[in-house]
Amino acid sequence: MSLIEVGSAFVEGIFLIASPCILPVLPLVLSASADGGKKRPFGIIAGFVLSFTVFALVSRSLVQALHIDVNVIKTASLWLLFAFGLVLVSSKLSEVFSRLTQRAAAFGNNVAQPGKDGFFSGMVIGSLIGLIWTPCAGPILAVVLVQVIKQQTNLAAIAVIVSFAVGAGLPMLAIALVGRSVLGKFSFFTKHTEELRRAFGVIIILSVGYIAFAANLDQLFTTGNITVQQQTTNTPLAPALQLEDALDAPYPAPAFVGLHDWINSKPLTMADLKGKVVLVDFWTYSCINCVRTLPYVTSWDKKYRSQGLVIIGIHSPEFEFEKEAENVKTAVIARGIKYPVALDNKLETWQSFNNKYWPAHYLIDRDGRVVYTHFGEGKYDVTENNIRYLLGLKGKAAAAAPQDVPSVEGQTQETYLGYARAANFAGKTEQQHDVSATYQAGSPVPLHHWTLQGPWRVEAEKDVAVDNNAVLQLHFMAKKVFLVMGTTDGKPVKVGLKLDGTPLNKKNAGKNVKSSTVTVTRNTIYELVSLPASKDGLLEITSPQAGLEVYAFTFGG
Repeated sequence: MSLIEVGSAFVEGIFLIASPCILPVLPLVLSASADGGKKRPFGIIAGFVLSFTVFALVSRSLVQALHIDVNVIKTASLWLLFAFGLVLVSSKLSEVFSRLTQRAAAFGNNVAQPGKDGFFSGMVIGSLIGLIWTPCAGPILAVVLVQVIKQQTNLAAIAVIVSFAVGAGLPMLAIALVGRSVLGKFSFFTKHTEELRRAFGVIIILSVGYIAFAANLDQLFTTGNITVQQQTTNTPLAPALQLEDALDAPYPAPAFVGLHDWINSKPLTMADLKGKVVLVDFWTYSCINCVRTLPYVTSWDKKYRSQGLVIIGIHSPEFEFEKEAENVKTAVIARGIKYPVALDNKLETWQSFNNKYWPAHYLIDRDGRVVYTHFGEGKYDVTENNIRYLLGLKGKAAAAAPQDVPSVEGQTQETYLGYARAANFAGKTEQQHDVSATYQAGSPVPLHHWTLQGPWRVEAEKDVAVDNNAVLQLHFMAKKVFLVMGTTDGKPVKVGLKLDGTPLNKKNAGKNVKSSTVTVTRNTIYELVSLPASKDGLLEITSPQAGLEVYAFTFGG
């Protein structure tokens, strides 16, 4: 269990107080805390933490097992919050609601022990609040759920989610206690309970409206390879009249630190680039999200280099083999990259920019200020418009050819196979770390899960076939399936493939597949499956000899 991950989940929970999604909950906490004994606020927060933790863990299991769309849950919760707001605003609805919940209220009061401190009744209220709020916070909750899914044991997953819940609950407890004190000292609040109730209802309704229509709330903030669920179109670019989605506070571009093995250029510094428009592209060559952005980046280099644009590729490795300069040079040549690329093997420039994503674009003006950033795929029209604006170019640019949709609803998420970040392993044999072992495959393999069969060694960032006929199975939902693979000694390994028990053919084979096999010649990403449309399937990968290395699955829509 990583104490760092547990601690970061706690901090993320505390920062949740700044989220708009917390606004509808605070009036509920404050109004519920105003009644009962001094221990009721503590009971409310305890119930909130408990129900949030249980709901999050159960949701994690259900979403994986039943393929549930989280957006449906979030939408339903917003409607429920809106209904609560209407109840508080309307006296008639409040009366009806009171009659319907009278038994529950009586149960809560009966649960409270003599002395009427209200702790246990507060827990009942807090549990209900937690159930209402949890799905509403879907985009922010996704941050911690990513960490939960990565944990190797249920104990580690519980530790992370409880840490997040406690972090989220503490600020609300402070607000409840302060609000209770204010209500106790000022008789105005007790004399105007009707108006306060309606005010709380209005706050809830306005908050729901803000959450539903805020343009940026549905962005998923996660560290790692980012995709966006949007399709590139042939819509012509608007004239470059102004910066789009510009930073509110541009800042001096950070320095290049620790870069080495420059490709296509001598070593460069930010001082060397002063007076130029610069696009800094953080990428790594086995990241499919990065690979899908490269046609756009290379086209911008070709079109605008003579106009004053300088693109710098900062190759920030995710796996050890990506630190090899020769591997990167081979990828640069294969992808047709002509602009400067430098290796950032210790992630020093990555940290200098405070970057967290593959891919990531930082656009710098002639004065050396970062004025625009974009993380992940998509918004190519916005980025190109901003390049043109900074270069002082007028008119529309030719629209880029549409690319594959990076993600579709219900698609299997990026799946790491090394034990440091592995998730959704479904084998009958428990994984043994850093030793050779014989594995038995689970059957059937659940959707979004994978399993091993035969002789494998499970290492921190990869699984290695240690003898003949080692099998890897994946039950996926996607249109395209990619797998990062390599070999232990650099010698080619011819890997056999089957989809739903049948060899691949021209209708479903990826571009790296020939006669239902793929020859792994170097450490890179391979396209294994390419279907006409997104569907679920069981992919079976068989290594006929020792030496195959498998790192991570990625997917496309």
